[in-house]
Amino acid sequence: MFLKRVELQHELIPSFNEYPFSIPSIKNLYQLDLTQNNVTFFVGENGTGKSTLLEAIADKCEFNTAGGGRNNYYGVHATESALGEYIRLSWLPKVTNGFFLRAESFYHFASHIDAVGAHDAYGGRSLHQQSHGESFLSLFLNRFNGKAIYLLDEPEAALSPQRQLTFLKILHDLVLSGDSQFIIATHSPILLGYPNATIFSFDNDTIKEIDYEMTDHYQITSYYLQNREKFLREILSD
Repeated sequence: MFLKRVELQHELIPSFNEYPFSIPSIKNLYQLDLTQNNVTFFVGENGTGKSTLLEAIADKCEFNTAGGGRNNYYGVHATESALGEYIRLSWLPKVTNGFFLRAESFYHFASHIDAVGAHDAYGGRSLHQQSHGESFLSLFLNRFNGKAIYLLDEPEAALSPQRQLTFLKILHDLVLSGDSQFIIATHSPILLGYPNATIFSFDNDTIKEIDYEMTDHYQITSYYLQNREKFLREILSD
């Protein structure tokens, strides 16, 4: 791994009553160690701070927080990180190559690639001329390579279950090369099942390592698939 630790510099924070420092998981963060595996997942309910922290890491890496790497210069309204200047990253060694995937603003990244005429770096075809899922896979296959850190915010947003499995194979091939690190915020029980990954839950007001089978994503999906009719009766009854 390249990125070893994320620290929140509490002494610099003006007030914990203001966003994003008012988010319980952020307020209670002091140090997050990333030394166990090349793949780390951030999981938790909406609003628990996982995307906020991932965006701050991207900002500190000097990636475009609208999505992209260090050399992708374009702007999208309201993509600045409010947390980035308050965290410290520890590296060994530090890398500058990588990418921040922000699913919600990927359209703007694709437009940027069209504007600069960089289609060849993404399979030779405009990302806008592919389906949403195809464009994500084109990014993964053509833009991702070795000695880099990849920060992915909900990459499953455009991927069918089958394409999520394809993504896992791409991820695994990069991990096997030994010089790629992934930090992924996700709601997908398929992606979370990647072998030997570290999973940090942002639920319950803290950031805590958790086993795959203990995640809500696994438990709710498993229960639903095994007890669909009963589950639907329970939640749809008046």
